[in-house]
Amino acid sequence: GNLFVAEFIGAPKMNIIRTQLLKENGKYYVTPFGAKIEVDGVNGELLKEKGVKPVLATNPLFPAMATHSRIRWAGLEPEDFELVTTYENSSRCKPNPQYFQDVMDVLNITSEECIMVGNDTLEDMAAAKLGIPVFFLTHSLINKNHVDIENYPHGDFSDLLDFIRGLNP
Repeated sequence: GNLFVAEFIGAPKMNIIRTQLLKENGKYYVTPFGAKIEVDGVNGELLKEKGVKPVLATNPLFPAMATHSRIRWAGLEPEDFELVTTYENSSRCKPNPQYFQDVMDVLNITSEECIMVGNDTLEDMAAAKLGIPVFFLTHSLINKNHVDIENYPHGDFSDLLDFIRGLNP
């Protein structure tokens, strides 16, 4: 089946204040944040129907506690993913292509079994260096190098849904 490697989109960026709160026994991450982000139509049922196994391949800069809180802010659960990269289980970060290779190695898959969905042309396009197809979400696109994304599947969440529906199970 297909494997869906998805960058977590829309979660609040961590900053120095939040990092300091994490150091104070992680209180920030165990206190309800109250900012759930809805991803219209992208749900577990469609992914299961298409044989897609979601992976949260977010840059592993934070501990599992912080990353799991970000997941819950989006209205999801860590258990919804085959793998969630955190600094406890990862030794590399984006845009190093070896980061994506490590994810594939953990899951025992090849680049033909992956799709990277992301919003950062520098960090997420590194997956393409390994032959992993990339879909760019344009509603929050980070394109510091002004990369032309016309040759890559791209669009909003509605376009992503259409892209997923077009996958062969």
